[in-house]
Amino acid sequence: MSVLACVDVDYREDGSARTAALLFQHWSDELETELRLHTVPLAAPYEPGAFYKRELPCLLPVLEPLASQLNAIVIDGYVTLDTEGSPGLGWYLFEALGGTIPIIGVAKTAFRGSAHAQAVQRGAASNPLYVTAAGIDVLDAAEHVRQMAGPYRIPTLLGRVDRACRAAP
Repeated sequence: MSVLACVDVDYREDGSARTAALLFQHWSDELETELRLHTVPLAAPYEPGAFYKRELPCLLPVLEPLASQLNAIVIDGYVTLDTEGSPGLGWYLFEALGGTIPIIGVAKTAFRGSAHAQAVQRGAASNPLYVTAAGIDVLDAAEHVRQMAGPYRIPTLLGRVDRACRAAP
């Protein structure tokens, strides 16, 4: 059985972080098959250029138990940061999970150096999403993002995972 995941992290005022993982089976699914939530104390403060130090310790506890089942993970952010392949959060996640699970990064904004990201138009939005990937060809990753359910720029399940980690107690 194919298991795909969308993940996101919400940082709390009490110094903890809530991670949400929505599991689904097909790129076109409108609903998840399962929601997993996990809370951890923050491992590191935000450090410009080293976002992964803050976010990776939040993602691993919810994803590592699922690793043998996962066919791909979709994150909110970049996998690689530039044409030279400088690692972003997604690359560090790819390596931490053994380099066997494809990671697809979906970013809402472009930044200097991100010309390597594949622009994906969705819905009637004038601004694209920016897709990067590890363990899968970026063009295939971009096509998966295009196939994701929802009429808007942000795929339904990416919006839902963001809301789930923010709303969770």
